Amino acid sequence: MGKKSFAASAVVLALTTVAVPLVQAEEVTRESYKEAVEPICKANTKANERILKGARGKVKHGQLKQAAGQFFRAATALRATVKELEVVPQPPADEAKLAKWLKTVGEEANLFQKTGQKLKAGNKNGALQMVIRLEHNANVANNQVLGFEFHYCRFEPSKFT
Repeated sequence: MGKKSFAASAVVLALTTVAVPLVQAEEVTRESYKEAVEPICKANTKANERILKGARGKVKHGQLKQAAGQFFRAATALRATVKELEVVPQPPADEAKLAKWLKTVGEEANLFQKTGQKLKAGNKNGALQMVIRLEHNANVANNQVLGFEFHYCRFEPSKFT
């Protein structure tokens, strides 16, 4: 081995030794992912508290079109939240699980939209069926990410519907 190839090998080894810990230091963990997404979910939860405040009473008293608007706004807010969540770096070992979770959360936004459509059409029973589907879908989403022990990213539509 010549002096040049030995020196080149030494440089490559030195760079590799320095680069590997840097890559490992930047690796996303479940805990760092949770820390990144919980504020996003908290903002959505607070928004839904404002958006859906009184919706249940409006439905109960026949003010279905007013409640429909609230569900439409909640769907829009949740879609924006999903877009924010999609760009957060994920732990490599959990990418498939989180992709499935985000897809299920997106379906939750669609169910809010469909609930609003049923209410707008005056179909109270159809809206109630959508609320049941919202609850079921939220449980599916939550079960997919139990290991993350989310607080705000745990979806609980019953708080609002």
